[in-house]
Amino acid sequence: MARYFDVHPANPQARSLTQVAAILSDGGLIAYPTDSGFALGCRLGTREALDRIRRIRGLDDGHHFTLVCSEFAQLGAYVQMGNREFRAIKARTPGPYTFILPATREAPKAMLHPKKKTVGVRIPDHVTARALLDVVGAPLQSSTLILPGADEPMTDGWTIADSLGHEVDAVLDSGDVGLLATTVVDLRGDEVEVLRYGAGDASPFES
Repeated sequence: MARYFDVHPANPQARSLTQVAAILSDGGLIAYPTDSGFALGCRLGTREALDRIRRIRGLDDGHHFTLVCSEFAQLGAYVQMGNREFRAIKARTPGPYTFILPATREAPKAMLHPKKKTVGVRIPDHVTARALLDVVGAPLQSSTLILPGADEPMTDGWTIADSLGHEVDAVLDSGDVGLLATTVVDLRGDEVEVLRYGAGDASPFES
């Protein structure tokens, strides 16, 4: 059964964050709050946990997983960015956006799109999520917690613990979570494409 951690939204307790980070370090899978609903997350390189995310969400191999980072400086190690991409992402992070870009060799192969060799990246505007990332000291392999057949992410930690308690190892809850999924923007080609409309304003990316 998943462990449930209830932390303060403005000042999440360090002890709880350290315990969640330890679960991640052991290869565990967690549900955690962001500015765009709850997300499922695991440490870099944990292939089994990625497979668990696929099962929970009913995903196929074409799904873009996301590297959730605590700060902009981390992105360059995992995705390729030119000046255009750099400016576009810098202007809108942290925030409720996921950007699809070609992966570097540092990005975990297990989470890359099998044909495009791309990966999503994002920096949430959420105190608890970023505090956890700072304790972990690295990005998380992640996916928005949208169950099969649903259109929006799960937003209540108790409900997640009750319904997915045997599917995840921990639920981190701070009671403040966004209600809409991220806006997903594909920045790979000459033409920018909005792949999903969500919480982030998509108008800057529409021609």
